[in-house]
Amino acid sequence: MTLTDYATYIAGLPRVLAGAAALFRDAAGRILIVEPNYRDEWTLPGGTVESDAGETPRQAARRETAEEIGLDLPLGPLLAVDWAQSTTRPPVVAYLYDGGVLPEERFAEIRLQEEELVSWKLIEPSEVTAYLADSLGLRVLAALDVLAGGNGPVELENGLPAA
Repeated sequence: MTLTDYATYIAGLPRVLAGAAALFRDAAGRILIVEPNYRDEWTLPGGTVESDAGETPRQAARRETAEEIGLDLPLGPLLAVDWAQSTTRPPVVAYLYDGGVLPEERFAEIRLQEEELVSWKLIEPSEVTAYLADSLGLRVLAALDVLAGGNGPVELENGLPAA
């Protein structure tokens, strides 16, 4: 196979997007969520993995967290990997990392990226599906189960355990 043939082969492969986020909590178990200005739903700090630039999902979650909320923190273990499908975009492989339990003073240090975010808040685990739409809410609940059970990471499809 020539280099041109290989490039053509690669260009013809299916497309998959990758995203990565961090799950931060306070001492009471509340979850940090952010409100973007470019869509109606709340989300977690995180975003697209810049794989073309050689970025890994863990690096993306940390970079996006630093950019979006001004906290550049090392992330804990991977909690969940979710294959999230949609009719409006290619599938997304979503990685969710443990951001840990932050002390109150760290929340006071949050500085929102005004180009993308309107606000942030802490929500109770019981409020997750009310604020985080579709598979994201289910992904967060699965990640909380991983944290509570001390087992790790869970494989999901559209937020539900893979068969």
